[in-house]
Amino acid sequence: MTAGAAGASPRLGGPALRLTVLVGENDRGHHRPLYSEIVHRARAAGLAGASVFRGIEGFGASSLVHTARLLSLSEDLPVAVVIVDAEERVRAFLPELDGLAVAGLVTLERCEVVRYAGQQVVAGERGPGEGGA
Repeated sequence: MTAGAAGASPRLGGPALRLTVLVGENDRGHHRPLYSEIVHRARAAGLAGASVFRGIEGFGASSLVHTARLLSLSEDLPVAVVIVDAEERVRAFLPELDGLAVAGLVTLERCEVVRYAGQQVVAGERGPGEGGA
């Protein structure tokens, strides 16, 4: 998981809630990929972390199989956005998804956080994926 924004729980442990949002790679939200919009909204909401996983094959409500196989014409692969935080923080974030009119599958599962630790970031430094070298 990636580190959350300012205001996120510095220590997350014990019972938690995992939010999984399954969408298509080509789905859009506010002029950017939907998965990216969800991650940025989660960060702005101060959630503990969010990760995006790209699938190699799958189908959803349309029953159309999307695959990464060479001979396939499909490029709209399945994508899973996974967010884990305390239950009340995750449930408070759900209206953000309603505002995006997510067409996909949204699930909630209780889980237990065994370890939540990140690297210390010094003021002025950028982390991986944030424009750093």
